[in-house]
Amino acid sequence: MSLVNLSHVCSHLQNASLARLGLTSIPLTKMHLSVSLLLQKQGFLSTVDLGGPSPPQKLLPPAHHEELPGEGPASTAHSAQVVEEESEVTQANRASRRLWLGLKYWDGEPVLRKMGMVSKPTRRIWLSSHDIEKIVRGKQAGYVRGLTRIGECLFVSTDKGIMEARECAERKIGGMMLCRVW
Repeated sequence: MSLVNLSHVCSHLQNASLARLGLTSIPLTKMHLSVSLLLQKQGFLSTVDLGGPSPPQKLLPPAHHEELPGEGPASTAHSAQVVEEESEVTQANRASRRLWLGLKYWDGEPVLRKMGMVSKPTRRIWLSSHDIEKIVRGKQAGYVRGLTRIGECLFVSTDKGIMEARECAERKIGGMMLCRVW
């Protein structure tokens, strides 16, 4: 079931970046959080923030209003306290937790152009560390094409967590191919 949800996230992020959205949200799971943090580390996302059904206040553009002379630091401390109170996790709001992702653009073009699954729920692809090394060098291993595009990344689920293929090759770890991003 988790690969089905990850495939929905892949298509959602691809569509959101092609639609030129600045901010989008995905459901919060451990796998989505790991993949999102890897996407941010690789430079595809600008921010990864935990929030509820509405975006966190720090990600929204500032409201255009004038401050009164005595409201400077006191008002910001009060608003920070309100955000902390709203972000308290309870059993009632646990299912509504979302990851809010900031998408990046360069010269008017999305940084994340394509994101697709390699393994599917009906065909899970497991590769050894030797096969992952071949893929990193640009050669095909089994059903998986090599990394040939500039900035292309391949995420692998290992027993050490979700990693990028180059890191798996460096550590000599094999695993299940998850998704490819460029």
